[in-house]
Amino acid sequence: MNSMQKLTRDDLFSLEKYAEARPAFREKVLAHKRNRRLDLGTNAALYFEDRLTMQYQIQEMLRIERIFEADGINEELEAYNPLIPDGSNWKATFMVEFPDAKERRAMLSQLLGIEDRVFVHVADFDRVFAIADEDLDRADDEKTSAVHFLRFELPAEQVAALKSGASLAAGIDHENYRVSVSPIADNIRASLLGDLS
Repeated sequence: MNSMQKLTRDDLFSLEKYAEARPAFREKVLAHKRNRRLDLGTNAALYFEDRLTMQYQIQEMLRIERIFEADGINEELEAYNPLIPDGSNWKATFMVEFPDAKERRAMLSQLLGIEDRVFVHVADFDRVFAIADEDLDRADDEKTSAVHFLRFELPAEQVAALKSGASLAAGIDHENYRVSVSPIADNIRASLLGDLS
């Protein structure tokens, strides 16, 4: 199954089937997600999305909301399909993680614009900065949000270089939060290569 194909209703379990399949499916997804989480320092992380993580997200939404009618299912598909990578990009949920609510509020105002300063870096090429929140605006003039959706659009020569074994790094270059992870762990790199056609 192509990890970049968008999901359709035919790809989903019915609520009844999902109830049976869920324990095994959940275990599979959680194992898969371990190779798709990248910590950026102590207070930020990228969760790279793909077809499987989105199928899980949709199945869980349908289950929680008890949605079984076509219109409702199609709405969930429309909401989550855009987060499946298209073969030339990576898509990720970016989380700013401060467990303490007061500290989190203070930091989110100091980290205004951080979502535009997250990057991936292939070998000696220029950094590729994220395109943030194409679906809706998640920040205002005073503070950023704790959750953003990012797209990293990779030029063809960078995709080719990665496939030939070029190194991959990632990080954040924001005046109040600078971090670089270099190189990205092999298990994550291998999983991310699967998103590229």
